[in-house]
Amino acid sequence: MRSFTGRDILSLKGFERMEFDRVFQVADDLKPIARDRRNSDLLKDKTLLTAFYQPSTRTRLATEAAMHRLGGHVLGFSDAKMTRAGDFYQESIKDTFHMLEYYADVIAIRHFQQGAPAEAAKWSSVPIINCGDGWGEHPTQVLTDLYTIKGELGTLDGLKFLLVGDMRMRTMHSILYALSQFDSEAIVVGPPDMTLLPEFKAELDELNVAYREAGDVRDVIGEADVIYMEPVVQPDYAASRTEVPKDYGLTPKEYVVSRELLRDQGKRSSIVIHSLPRMDELPVDVDGTRHQRYWIEAFNGVVMRMALLSLVLGAAE
Repeated sequence: MRSFTGRDILSLKGFERMEFDRVFQVADDLKPIARDRRNSDLLKDKTLLTAFYQPSTRTRLATEAAMHRLGGHVLGFSDAKMTRAGDFYQESIKDTFHMLEYYADVIAIRHFQQGAPAEAAKWSSVPIINCGDGWGEHPTQVLTDLYTIKGELGTLDGLKFLLVGDMRMRTMHSILYALSQFDSEAIVVGPPDMTLLPEFKAELDELNVAYREAGDVRDVIGEADVIYMEPVVQPDYAASRTEVPKDYGLTPKEYVVSRELLRDQGKRSSIVIHSLPRMDELPVDVDGTRHQRYWIEAFNGVVMRMALLSLVLGAAE
């Protein structure tokens, strides 16, 4: 297994099963710190820089909270337009990250441009963690999701994942790459204009990912052990910031998971995962059901990022 020390976390494509297991093990070891709401001194001499070119609530704050829980220091920006990287000068990724590497020991980046974290990694001597790049990937979120699923169901093998939403989403890309390492099947449900792209399907076939497509969540929800959701009504992830349009529509019933649907057609043991924020695809009355796991998922987001920071900074190996 490759060492994590000094390593960039850019994609789950090529992430090996032993590497998933190691990250999950470190997360288990560190979970009591977050659970007990205390801070350690594991990374007391280290600094995290968060470079977020797109808005974020959970990912940025969970990453920063993780560093604080480990006793480290945090600096960065949450709006590139307030910096010279995003104002009139529109500084290049090369120049920005060749500079930022001198300010911290690890950099977490979210960017509207697919591939921007990989470009940043070319010019940075410190590890780069991809916190979402346009329509590309979101490895830290999907590691959180898989850690949550394994914790709740005891395994990542032998499961049927129902993936509902926009298949162009970075989380959908990362989780399908990840499923290449587990003996599970994905059922993909999304609008025709948001379906898996042919080139991505070719990649999945090459990786031997078991998946099939369906047109309506109501036709397949009874098979699902894990219902993994993203909105179909959402902003443009290739833009730095998107304001809410006045005419945005409602989610068609084919892509809505309601309390009634779970009660009448879902497995009693199935769980619902959603990285949030949500629109009307996941009504709030699902929150009170036994299927809901997205609040546990939110807690695990801190734990998972604690594990990744510890690993890439050499505090765990």
